[in-house]
Amino acid sequence: MQLETLQTATHEVHMSVMSLRLPDEMADTLAHLAKATGRSKSFLALNALREYLTREAWQIAEIQRAIEEADAGEFASEEDVKAVMNKWANNAG
Repeated sequence: MQLETLQTATHEVHMSVMSLRLPDEMADTLAHLAKATGRSKSFLALNALREYLTREAWQIAEIQRAIEEADAGEFASEEDVKAVMNKWANNAG
């Protein structure tokens, strides 16, 4: 990957250059959104990738946390689950 430095009004941002292949439909949609929003295709792609990576990292961390809780025995018992299910069943009807 090639590295570049972007100088902004407040600080320098070091960025890697990456190329990827997009299906024509995605490329067309990206171009359309860039034109409609007045943003660059790179800006939109970077934001989409940032959101995806943030969401996936959060999900993996939550799954790992839940596994650790389960391994430590920190989860609801069968009786706890049945009590909650009965509570909701009684309130629904």
